[in-house]
Amino acid sequence: MEPSYLSLHRSGELAERARRSWLTLAHCRLCPHECAVDRLGGRVGVCRMPAEPMVASWNVHHGEEPPISGSRGSGTIFFSGCSGRCLFCQNYPISQLGAGRVITVQRLAGLMLELQGRGAHNINLVTPTHFVPAILRALDLAAARGLHVPLLYNTSGYDRVETLQLLDGVADIYLPDAKYADEAVARELSGFPGYVAANRAALKEMARQVGTSLVLDEDGIAVRGMAVRHLVLPHGLSQTAEVMRWLAEEISPQVPVSLMSQYFPAHKAFGHPLLSRKVTEEEMDAAVEAYHAAGLSEGWLQDPFEDGDHEQVSDWERARHNDA
Repeated sequence: MEPSYLSLHRSGELAERARRSWLTLAHCRLCPHECAVDRLGGRVGVCRMPAEPMVASWNVHHGEEPPISGSRGSGTIFFSGCSGRCLFCQNYPISQLGAGRVITVQRLAGLMLELQGRGAHNINLVTPTHFVPAILRALDLAAARGLHVPLLYNTSGYDRVETLQLLDGVADIYLPDAKYADEAVARELSGFPGYVAANRAALKEMARQVGTSLVLDEDGIAVRGMAVRHLVLPHGLSQTAEVMRWLAEEISPQVPVSLMSQYFPAHKAFGHPLLSRKVTEEEMDAAVEAYHAAGLSEGWLQDPFEDGDHEQVSDWERARHNDA
C-alpha cells in the first residue's frame, strides 16, 4: 500500500496545504488553546515554540507497539514543546524546558529520509501538533527525494479538527492518547482546558480519515489506521473505565488500545498527594477489566514489570489468571 501523502505530493496538493498552513501561523490556532499569536513574527503561545521546527532527538525506536516497531523499528522524531503542562510529564526537559534545537524544514526532510535509510518501518512524529505547517513543508520535500514509508502522527490527542483536516490524506497512521474523561482533572493535572471535548472530536476525525483499526502488511507491520494509547494513573485519575467505554461505543469495539503502565512520579509529581507513587498491580488489573467490560477486543498492555514491553491484552490477562 503506497503512503497516501505521495499522491498529494504528485498532484501539488501537499505543497499547497503546506503553503496555506504556514500563513496561518501569523495568527496561530493549530491546537485547542487557539492562542492567535504571530509565530511568524517571533511571538510564542502556550507551546512556547517558534514557527520553524524544533527537534529534541530522532532515532530508530524499538519500544513502540508491535505493529509500529516491527522488526526494524519506528523512525521517531521528537519535537520540542507541548500544548500541555502535565505535572507528571516524563519528558519534561523536552516538553516544558525547551530541550532541542531549531532546524530548517530542509533538515527535517533530511531526518525523515535518514530514518527511512536506516530501515525504519515508518516516520513517527512525536508531539507534532504545533509544527504541522513545518511538517507539511518538510514532507513535500522528502517525498520529492524518495520518501515512501508510512507517516505516523503520535499525539496527546489535544488537537483541533481543523488542523487534523490538513492531514487528511497525509497521515497514514494516527497514534493519539485518550488521557482523561474528566475536564476538571485534565485541566488541573495537564493544563488542558476542554480536553475531553477536543480529544473526542479529534479521535472521531482521525477515525473518519484512516478507519478504526490498523491495516497490516504481510509481515504484520501497520501501514494505515489508528490505535489509541491510555496511560493509567494512580488513584483512578485517568478515569480508565469511562475512557474505555467511550472508545468502544463512539469509535469502535475493534479500535486497538494500548494500556500503558509506565507511570512514575516525574517533574512536578513528587510530593503531590495523588501522583507521588507508581501505579499498583491492582490498578492495572482494574484497567484490564475495564477494557474487557467495555467490549474492546484489540490492543496491548505494557508489561508493568518490564518497561517498553508490550503484550496482547488478552494474553497478559490469561497469564495473570493462570498464576492466581
